[in-house]
Amino acid sequence: MELHEYARYDAVAISDLIRAGHITAAEVEDAARQALAAVNGTVNGLALPVFSPALGRAAGGALAGAPFLIKDHGPVAAGVPFSLGSRALPGVVPGHDTDLMGRFRAAGLVTLGLTTVPEMCLSFATESVRYGTTRNPWDPGRGAGGSSGGAAALVAAGAVPLAHGSDGAGSIRVPASCCGLVGLKPSRGRVPCGPDAGEPMLGMAYEFALTRTVRDAARLLDAVQGPGIGDKYTAPPPRRPYAAEAETPPGRLRAAVHTAAWSGAAVDAQAAAAAVRVGRVLEEAGHVVEEAGPLVDWEAVVRAWTAEGVAVASTLLLAPRRPDPAMMEAVSRRFLEEAEAYTALDMLAAFDAQNRVTRSVSAFFTDHDLLVTPTLGRLPAPHGTLVYDDPGHTMAGWLRTLSDYGPFTVLFNITGQPAVSLPLGTGDGGLPIGVQIVAPYGREDLLFQVAGHLERAMPWKDRRPPVHAAIL
Repeated sequence: MELHEYARYDAVAISDLIRAGHITAAEVEDAARQALAAVNGTVNGLALPVFSPALGRAAGGALAGAPFLIKDHGPVAAGVPFSLGSRALPGVVPGHDTDLMGRFRAAGLVTLGLTTVPEMCLSFATESVRYGTTRNPWDPGRGAGGSSGGAAALVAAGAVPLAHGSDGAGSIRVPASCCGLVGLKPSRGRVPCGPDAGEPMLGMAYEFALTRTVRDAARLLDAVQGPGIGDKYTAPPPRRPYAAEAETPPGRLRAAVHTAAWSGAAVDAQAAAAAVRVGRVLEEAGHVVEEAGPLVDWEAVVRAWTAEGVAVASTLLLAPRRPDPAMMEAVSRRFLEEAEAYTALDMLAAFDAQNRVTRSVSAFFTDHDLLVTPTLGRLPAPHGTLVYDDPGHTMAGWLRTLSDYGPFTVLFNITGQPAVSLPLGTGDGGLPIGVQIVAPYGREDLLFQVAGHLERAMPWKDRRPPVHAAIL
């Protein structure tokens, strides 16, 4: 298989070609290894050398033979060391797979490596002292987003068709926007979170993947959705496969377009215009579209988000062996300090804030089927815009910095609705602009219907970044 052939296929196409006998899984894996070697020197998306051998070579499964990467989010896969992007964690080796990793294996994905993250996965820029800077394949002088930045950079660069990501405040959707990808955050409870966590980051963190096509996201969600044994709660089961929903036109919908940040942050005119254009395309398709958005108490959002940050820090504070703060970056140290001072009453107040925000946003979806927003408030940022190793930050100050850059995503981590970033806009210099589509809780079916329609109406498959395996 030639590299230019491999890099243009999505995971569904690769798996179908293998199943039909036109190519072998070994040929695909060899091409993926070549592609990773070709682009990683430029984008710096791998946290470790490529695995040899790969994890999983299942003959069956919905995406059998498709190359895949997992995030240094940890723990994820048995035997694969994770460090959360920190020098303070030299490489903790889990003894078992997560439930989700088990489903990735059962789907037949061939896992070839571990991707870079910012330290503790607490930034929208994948820049760390441990890994250095992960660069955007559309413009290596700009960031790939975070925290799933390594995953996004390598998928966009054509090295693999899809990669694992996690999303605690936008960490799938933000890099999807920066790198011109599909980034889905599922509904709370849609994807299993066990066995090591019952409610990751107080129910505000989600795991899934970054893909180049809607159908890959749909096929993968079909393969991994549903409760794990002992999960605290689960989303309503789908009525039929999401892969079928992506091919099904939606009925007439009532959609809202909202381009003003609830935090009051400035929104770039190009990002706002991309969302407005999507609203016009939906209107032209016969949907009712209006300018509207949920009522949001931003101070309550920040209170709930702060508790999520405390939960991240607590995983380290409660570890059998605490990491050395001297080996951590400045914001991480501040999060650990403030988490230790956080009280039970603070946490109860945060739960109350989360409840109020969730009920307000959910009420909006009682008479709206969709909400359309920009994903980011700006174009992909130049390196050094978000400086994590800055001792001047407090926890609250760092969260303000993140919300100034990405003010539209964290709300739906708090409230639990499914949200997807689609590469539907183009800005200065050809940089990708993501548009976020949000559906009511549990309605990934509707989200895929709309995403499939927009992919056909506003296609992006022929847009490739300058750093791409097919043209190196």
